[in-house]
Amino acid sequence: MNGRVLASPHDLHHDCFMTNDSTPNTPREWRKIGFIGTGHMGQALIQALVEGGRVSPAKIFATNRSPGKLKKVQELFGVTPLATNEELIDKCEIVIIAVKPQDLTSVIEPIASTFLPNQIVISLAAGFSLRSLQKLLPKVKALIRVMPNTPATIRKAVVGYCLGPEASAYGPMMEDLLSPMGLVVHAPEGELFEALTVGCGSGPGFIFELMQYWQEWIEEHGFEPEIARQMVVQTFLGAAQLAVHAEDTPLHDLQERVVSKKGVTAAGLQSMRELEIERALRYSFEKAVLRDQEISRGTAKD
Repeated sequence: MNGRVLASPHDLHHDCFMTNDSTPNTPREWRKIGFIGTGHMGQALIQALVEGGRVSPAKIFATNRSPGKLKKVQELFGVTPLATNEELIDKCEIVIIAVKPQDLTSVIEPIASTFLPNQIVISLAAGFSLRSLQKLLPKVKALIRVMPNTPATIRKAVVGYCLGPEASAYGPMMEDLLSPMGLVVHAPEGELFEALTVGCGSGPGFIFELMQYWQEWIEEHGFEPEIARQMVVQTFLGAAQLAVHAEDTPLHDLQERVVSKKGVTAAGLQSMRELEIERALRYSFEKAVLRDQEISRGTAKD
């Protein structure tokens, strides 16, 4: 590790990659990127980087406490597995911490002294604040949080990021790094990043909850589970794609196109409003925000 020179912010978002030709999927010449942890989010980002042509698998290194999971990632994406986190930190200029929030401290604390001041450290841990990360890694200047969601595996994610005080120059780099995953949104830490975490990071979980209720109701009225699932998925997908194609049209206006006065849809919507479905959803979102804040403060209970 001694004598290794790491890139400056200017180097990383301008010279850290070079497009070899005009082919859209040509891997860029990124410096080495290391993943500590290869769970769902870590794998999703690796997959997006490799399949999106952003980074050559030869430039990606990974560790995992489960040898089986590490071998799977190696076989799927061609990344290089490493035996220890210390080896990964020594080898990589960009280190991505992709472990669960409750595991982050126990994983990083024993190896904190091996990080270098000019390394870029990116955390995928929900609720784990930049301040908490800085306490764990006092030597590291460039700290960044990233919040993807599970559709990253099909490159349809909303992925947010916020930059630490010493990482403000890395915005262009993060936009380029994350863009294969889907829609990239920069949000400062605090209320905006909390809203992004709950509304988008947790969002698929809430949507799948609704989809399950939808499917169960259709099944109760006689449809087989397989076709009921297909019907629900296509309904949600169709509505979402309609909104995409009519991006300048407010969602309320799209809803009104389905509603006839005193019709079937109107009756259902009236009942939803009488039952205060919106209030229930908002309450659920706020409970999730409180949990995010508890994790950030280190007061979360199992």
